[in-house]
Amino acid sequence: MIKHYDITVKGKVQGVWYRKSTLEKAQQLGINGIVKNLPNGNVYIEAEGQQDQLQLFLKWCAKGPEYAVVDEVSKTETEILAYEDFQIRY
Repeated sequence: MIKHYDITVKGKVQGVWYRKSTLEKAQQLGINGIVKNLPNGNVYIEAEGQQDQLQLFLKWCAKGPEYAVVDEVSKTETEILAYEDFQIRY
């Protein structure tokens, strides 16, 4: 069963290759959606995939790439938008 999560990642997550690394991890796990920086310094992700894939993805989001310092990850399950791939949005 496919689920859709809106995810917000807080901490030192901009300027550390978080979006690019998120794209690579999502593609590796077969997750579709988007990732983008927010003006307040957070990163916003919409992710769609199977429950087990999303759990692995959320675990990765809590750590992020090498130079990230993640303080908090929040998620909300929302309506499926049927993304066909995963993209970085600007």
